[in-house]
Amino acid sequence: MGQCYGKTNLAPENDATAATTNTETTAVVAGSGDVPPSPLPAKDTPARASPWPSPFPHGGGGVTPSPARGTPRRFFRRPFPPPSPAKHIRASLAKRLGHAKAAPKEGPIPEEEAAAAAAAAEQTLDKSFGYGKNFGAKFEIGKEVGRGHFGHTCYAKGKKGELKDQPVAIKIISKAKMTTAIAIEDVRREVKILKALSGHKHLVKFHDAFEDANNVYIVMELCEGGELLDRILSRGGKYSEEDAKVIVLQILSVVAFCHLQGVVHRDLKPENFLYTSRSEDADMKLIDFGLSDFIRPDERLNDIVGSAYYVAPEVLHRSYSLEADIWSIGVITYILLCGSRPFYARTESGIFRAVLRADPNFDDLPWPTASAEAKDFVKRLLNKDYRKRMTAVQALTHPWLRDDSCPIPLDILVFKLVKAYLHATPFKRAAVKALSKALPEDQLPYLSAQFRLLEPNRDGHISLDNFKMVFYCFSNKILQYLYGL
Repeated sequence: MGQCYGKTNLAPENDATAATTNTETTAVVAGSGDVPPSPLPAKDTPARASPWPSPFPHGGGGVTPSPARGTPRRFFRRPFPPPSPAKHIRASLAKRLGHAKAAPKEGPIPEEEAAAAAAAAEQTLDKSFGYGKNFGAKFEIGKEVGRGHFGHTCYAKGKKGELKDQPVAIKIISKAKMTTAIAIEDVRREVKILKALSGHKHLVKFHDAFEDANNVYIVMELCEGGELLDRILSRGGKYSEEDAKVIVLQILSVVAFCHLQGVVHRDLKPENFLYTSRSEDADMKLIDFGLSDFIRPDERLNDIVGSAYYVAPEVLHRSYSLEADIWSIGVITYILLCGSRPFYARTESGIFRAVLRADPNFDDLPWPTASAEAKDFVKRLLNKDYRKRMTAVQALTHPWLRDDSCPIPLDILVFKLVKAYLHATPFKRAAVKALSKALPEDQLPYLSAQFRLLEPNRDGHISLDNFKMVFYCFSNKILQYLYGL
């Protein structure tokens, strides 16, 4: 039997999904048994950097991509739900409430005693979230449209209020399954993240949260166009470069917004992007923040979460940040352009080894016919050194995607670089100034856009007040939670 790597994180997290179809989040499980592969780009998934222009080492010895539909799973004697992303909360709650850590008992615990202990612990849990109590009066639930480990999503229609007669998606989470304080905190965090990220064109819209004695209800926008994965499969697994650009631009735009709000998604994959309608030009929406978490600019996370084919190397090394999302976008882009995964093996442990040791294959078709800019773009996202990986905003200014009519958002990397410069020694500052005069031309659009966004003073300088004003325009919560400004 394989070993399941649980989540012990630095900040609270949650576990749930979003709008219509797939609500299941896959935990990364390492094992050794072989499971036969299934057919084409897949239904499965799981950080950022210093200045981005660093070439990815060309390597022809990558793992040969294989068209498998799903991540190989380990088989257990009974259902094995994904680990909670907030195990550390147990210790903090015990410390806050003054509970002493019980000494381990000698020998095995009888089943009756263990069941009684679990029941007693569950009775002490506070499963009141403070959400609205009138869900039944406001919404009429219809058919189920998706199911995950801890809840399911249903079609519903508003009966009164602002959403009267409007179709919505309802994520229903059973309180009976909330058997630990961690599970309860997971639900609180999902709602908190959905509220914090409201307002972006490519984010599933959050309406409200309700509860009753049995369930928690999360009301969201209904996306009826299906998953990005379904559209990839309907095309035989391959997009033209122009069509792929449209998708990648939308993904990078919403991920850049999440990162600016201090949220790392940690489970980016084609299944977690839904279309609002069946139209070819319908907008995509990012869903499923069940593994997401708030993160400070200098913070590193250490829990292994996500889906195997999309997990970044630094996640497997248990030290990662926002750059892990960028790696996942690189995997999605690779699939869009060639129809196969950059890293493949028959087992999840084999996939992990490929992610850590192998290089993506850029020698087989269609890569020899792809543009040099497209290959360079993917290589910069799939750089195993997260410090040399592009950020989402830098990727938007890459020559393959650059569009002068598309506004460039603020990059949180700027804050980190300015902070590092202010704390540097005089010698290092002088070296940075000298190197700035030798910057390649392809970096200038990114730097000039970031400079303009910070709204320099009339004398052409940027002060702390400029940073404060810009961040206030984006989100007051960033200043309060992340920077303490």
